[in-house]
Amino acid sequence: MSLRTKLKKVLPSISITEQEALDAGDVWLEGSIYQGKPDFDALRAVPAAVLSADEQAFIDGPLQELLGMIDDTQIQNGIHLPEYILDFLKKERFFSLIIPKSFGGLEFSPYANSTIVGTIATKSSAVAVTVMVPNSLGPGELLLHFGTKEQQAHYLPRLANGRDIPCFALTSPEAGSDAGGIPDLGTVTKGMYNGEEVLGLEITWDKRYITLAPIATVLGLAFKVVDPNGLLGGKENLGITCALIPKEHPGVELGNRHDPMGIRFYNGTTRGNKVFVPMDFIIGGQKNIGRGWQMLVSCLGAGRGISLPALGVSTAQVAFKGASEYAAVREQFGLAIGQFEGIQEKLADIAGKTYLQEAMRVLTTEGLGMGLKPSVVTAIAKYHMTEIGRDVLDSAMDIQAGKAIQNGPQNTLASGYVAQPIAITVEGANILTRNLMIFGQGVMRCHPYLQSMVESIHSEDKGADKEFNRILRKTVGYSVANSLRAFRLGVLPFTAGANSPLPEVREYEKAAQKLSAKLAVYADFSLLVLGGKLKQAEMLSARLGDVMSFLYGAMASIKYYEQKVASSEREQAAPYFHYATRFALQSAEEALHKFLDNFPASGTRKFMRFITMNYSTKMPKISDDLIRELSKQAQLDTAFKKQITHLVKPVEGDGHHINEQAYKAKMGCLDLLAKVKKALRAKAIKPGIRFALTLDNALVANVITEEEYAKLIDYNKKRERAIRVDEFDFDMNLLDENAKPINPLKSVVNQ
Repeated sequence: MSLRTKLKKVLPSISITEQEALDAGDVWLEGSIYQGKPDFDALRAVPAAVLSADEQAFIDGPLQELLGMIDDTQIQNGIHLPEYILDFLKKERFFSLIIPKSFGGLEFSPYANSTIVGTIATKSSAVAVTVMVPNSLGPGELLLHFGTKEQQAHYLPRLANGRDIPCFALTSPEAGSDAGGIPDLGTVTKGMYNGEEVLGLEITWDKRYITLAPIATVLGLAFKVVDPNGLLGGKENLGITCALIPKEHPGVELGNRHDPMGIRFYNGTTRGNKVFVPMDFIIGGQKNIGRGWQMLVSCLGAGRGISLPALGVSTAQVAFKGASEYAAVREQFGLAIGQFEGIQEKLADIAGKTYLQEAMRVLTTEGLGMGLKPSVVTAIAKYHMTEIGRDVLDSAMDIQAGKAIQNGPQNTLASGYVAQPIAITVEGANILTRNLMIFGQGVMRCHPYLQSMVESIHSEDKGADKEFNRILRKTVGYSVANSLRAFRLGVLPFTAGANSPLPEVREYEKAAQKLSAKLAVYADFSLLVLGGKLKQAEMLSARLGDVMSFLYGAMASIKYYEQKVASSEREQAAPYFHYATRFALQSAEEALHKFLDNFPASGTRKFMRFITMNYSTKMPKISDDLIRELSKQAQLDTAFKKQITHLVKPVEGDGHHINEQAYKAKMGCLDLLAKVKKALRAKAIKPGIRFALTLDNALVANVITEEEYAKLIDYNKKRERAIRVDEFDFDMNLLDENAKPINPLKSVVNQ
């Protein structure tokens, strides 16, 4: 029995849905990471993302106007988005970011799309999701890539100007992440349409979690097609198919709503029982029956790489801006709380990870802007950027404490805190993304020979043995070369290469090379020892995926620092860069050690440790000194801090604006505050019960001038307003039958 025949018995073949997913995406930077040689030359050659004149004008115009219209407290205390918000979104073509100008759309870049969605999310998650969905995976993108000319000409202009609102229904109660298990069925048959008998499909479906379904006018639907009577002349089971069905079509049910964590975007159900549709309703026409899954996975880049990561970055920037301003303004025991090391540790972590988030957002959208569809990179972005957003927001909640848990217009964190699990749950829980998709797809896409080897193992061709042996020789040579390189870098770490013109970057570039070399060896041995069982060893494969992910993050951090940070701002940016890059490299190294510690074959485990010299941690550490340095930098009002919180655009009177005004007022009178504190220490003045009384005493004692007094009083008023929380006055007797106030709550503090 040949080796190929033996392997055929133990290695599973690639399923149709897996093959379609593998064929749909591109391999980008992650390929070089997996193969042990991160391609920094390719990284640096990626064109830098910039906004076009039209994109910047849209951000400065309609987007800024939208932010001024949004009252998130009103939205959250209501039932749904106000009509004037929806009308404005339609009028200004917010639903057409990805639609070409030839169809009346805006045709913005992935970077601009991400920036717009992220900016809206800093003000309202509900509005952001409403804008995000039509510009993500759904009818618009599917029509662009796969629709017939007639379908494009009819629908795209209507989607662009808001005459049609789209939704896309994939998830069923019986099949969430497992798209191959969709129970919704379309049977090929003949039926009546527009008064004549035509060939079509009789579809029965039951879908849930469908965003915009309650207000959609056109339904994108994924279902399986069967042809039991052979009307199409082929096999019976034809596979997943996508159709576009008008809401008014007989039998379509759209309307019932879910309540996603109280966040007031439209989300609900759609159902249909034996609904007959003509073949013209299939996206791309009859020829696309059975191509639905291929169509879907090829278009996932927008959702994974743009929209959902944008929500994570938005969360981080809101958390960082709010926490740093609060830490500088809020005082306890006579000191700004940002001077306490416990707060500094949290604040530095927020600041460093916010930098990392923005760096990954920029790099990922740059790749998409090149026309690539890197399925592994977009899965990395979706998982890690939503998770880091959650992590950062938790820390910001800790810093703001009681202020963060009181709902109201001034609270900039609460709505995002409630909404954060929604982004994490979209397109399947993050558990699925991390444990199955990142390394699961990465190992097949990024290994230079594995996919060909599996295909040759299961091939029925006469020359399959010969082809298998040829691929096996190449695979062995590839693995040996990886092992020798990893051994060299383990014994002689100084031989790792680095091409950065910046000396502070070269250390990290070398570190990434060494970690990547180890990853390549461990991936090879995992495949050799575990074979098909690696697919079920989710914790092991997830850790290898984490290594790929964090090395991608480190590369993003390096590119951003080299290309997006002005040389005049490098001193400001350096602590952010060092923290973010060290966090990424430490996390990758930690994942490698956890992988080794839990690898089931002890002999192989020992050999892998030896061949890579991986006995202790070697990555640059995040020291207490770096934490103090970054925390101090994070509390300063610098150009670079503004750069990495640019998605937050305060509107006069909102929570962001109130906090910012107090913060800027303090930054503008630090010298005066120091003068007053010096006088207090010298007992030249007496402290008042409240700070305003202390200032009165300082003025009487001529410690400060009238002008300085006015400046400090202005700061103190803004400070008091910023540290207060919203309180409400409403008549408890004016309740409806559900015991809810009839009138919306109105803050009595910040009017």
